[in-house]
Amino acid sequence: MSYRIIVDSCCDLTPEKKADPHFVSIPLTIELDGKTYVDDETFNQKEFLAAVAASSGCAKTACPSPEAYRDACLCDAEQIFVVTLSQHLSGSYNSAVLGTNLYQEENPDSGKRLHVFSSDSACCGEALVAFKIQELCEKALSFEEIVKQVQDYLDHMKTYFVLEDMETLRKNGRLSGLAALVVSALNIKPVMSANHGVIIRLGQTRGLDRALKSMVDHVIREVKEPEKKILGIVHVNCPERAEQVKRMLCEKARFLSVYVAEAGGLSTTYANDGGIVVSV
Repeated sequence: MSYRIIVDSCCDLTPEKKADPHFVSIPLTIELDGKTYVDDETFNQKEFLAAVAASSGCAKTACPSPEAYRDACLCDAEQIFVVTLSQHLSGSYNSAVLGTNLYQEENPDSGKRLHVFSSDSACCGEALVAFKIQELCEKALSFEEIVKQVQDYLDHMKTYFVLEDMETLRKNGRLSGLAALVVSALNIKPVMSANHGVIIRLGQTRGLDRALKSMVDHVIREVKEPEKKILGIVHVNCPERAEQVKRMLCEKARFLSVYVAEAGGLSTTYANDGGIVVSV
């Protein structure tokens, strides 16, 4: 059956997937010092990072409207799957649910099958879920079986990250429930993960290189059967660091495949300059 995979713009796709007509990305927006940035092909990362560095304020993000998701369902595809960043981090999931419900109410005889997934992650984690959906669609599995297998995939996927700067996450309340993180004065770098979409701290070390090594150790220790899984790495303006992490991981384990991507606008906003996110 024909299919469409709708993602929000926190999903950092590869250039090949961006060009694939099966994928549609719905942009979120970012506001900083009265200027609005749309997280689509017009987003200029270098300009945005320079604006962040020069600002004493904090960037705020806004999820797409339900109507944006509804309109993305207006296509010939018989099956539509939507993947959003974690519902614990954004209203994008709720907006997608409202939008797909709105489409079904307005088109009761369309015959389309629709399902919305909260990725319980962001950036490369969200992308891996979208890749999994396409893999299963290309196998011509039933709609119900695709939903079941993707949900099982979500239950086992893990996301890790090390950031140079966690101020945007903190100021926007994305670190609620965590003890205060004193990182700058002592060069302490936390190693973070997600538990069903909620950000948690795995540990912390002094210095970025040690934090990256600690993150790699957590991945190798916790991920089962890596040879059957895709490794995703997203970076914010630090391709050499991303290649370093890729090399460290691939020296310790064999993965089904590896993809490395530059962060889009939402990932750039929250991971900040120099941030590294890993999902597998």
